Amino acid sequence: MIAPPASEVELLTRAHALAGLTLDALAGQLEEILPTAGLHAKGWIGTLLENALGADAGARPMPDFTQLGVELKSIPVGADGQPRESTFVCTAPVIVPPAMQWENSTVHDKLRRVLWIPIESGAQKFGARRIGWGFLWSPTPEQDTVLRYDWQELIDLIALGQWTQITARLGRYLQLRPKAAHGRTLRAAVDDSGTPNQTLPRGFYLRATFTHEILAAHLRAAHRQ
Repeated sequence: MIAPPASEVELLTRAHALAGLTLDALAGQLEEILPTAGLHAKGWIGTLLENALGADAGARPMPDFTQLGVELKSIPVGADGQPRESTFVCTAPVIVPPAMQWENSTVHDKLRRVLWIPIESGAQKFGARRIGWGFLWSPTPEQDTVLRYDWQELIDLIALGQWTQITARLGRYLQLRPKAAHGRTLRAAVDDSGTPNQTLPRGFYLRATFTHEILAAHLRAAHRQ
């Protein structure tokens, strides 16, 4: 087991050492077995990177590198540099605590500081996909304002039990989508009249248009250096 990094510099050094490796090569170094089903591939990549970099949060609802307050996010990109899909942030609550605010929310904690690692995605075999150049990111004040607004709009609908009004179309950067293996996976909740019912588990996701904005800004900054 790799010890957690002691600083952001050490974390970035570890991340950059992975750049150019294929998933198969990194899995071989860590004695991991590539998944046979594509359904589990995204989660497996995240776990592989966590193990390689020394993440220590495990399943706890906090940033992956607890001492640094840094979250790890892998992002599959095509040859055109475009993200291939939205990025999962965290599971959404079905009951909203009265004291929950944007500043103490899990979404805010996980997006305050992020290590993004692009992963090649295309026609090549899964194990042949290469790991890209990782970089650290924090939301700009403008981005934080939009994220806060999106989160507040969505969390208010959850708090009011207005589940039927929650669609993937809501939110400029952040969206709520079902996160379950199938429609039979339900969680206890209440509707807008306060009546107990059940609903699908949902997760907060960053739209691919937003993660593309993050990647593009990083590339512009790198080219200026």
